[in-house]
Amino acid sequence: MLRNGLEPWHLLIVAIVVIVMFGSKKLPDTARALGKSMRILKSETKAMKDDDAPAYAAETVTAPVEPPAPAH
Repeated sequence: MLRNGLEPWHLLIVAIVVIVMFGSKKLPDTARALGKSMRILKSETKAMKDDDAPAYAAETVTAPVEPPAPAH
């Protein structure tokens, strides 16, 4: 059913609808705001990964390893 979901003419129709809905004057501002939001999201996710990475590495390095219990 959705084998050819996004063909080039589909994208053209979506672009025309967006231009008609928002107008050509608001599109640059909207694109700028979207780009700014994407940069903020990317920097926040990177910061979250950086915060989690040292804690995980410290746990794996300093955690004592217990020997397996002997089988009876």
